[in-house]
Amino acid sequence: MARNQRKYSEEFKNTVVELYNSGKSLSELSSEYGISKSTINGWIKNSRPLVIDEGEIITMKEYRALK
Repeated sequence: MARNQRKYSEEFKNTVVELYNSGKSLSELSSEYGISKSTINGWIKNSRPLVIDEGEIITMKEYRALK
């Protein structure tokens, strides 16, 4: 288990991802919030939509939960 591991709320994660999607860079977000780029990148990856069937879209996080 990682040392100094912090828990972030889903709302906070979604806010950071929305800021990234609106044009802020990983570096800016990392500096501003004190979160590693790899952590933010993971949140972005988990929130990307996946098309699983005709017109049905879920996020990677939802897919993993179903699996």
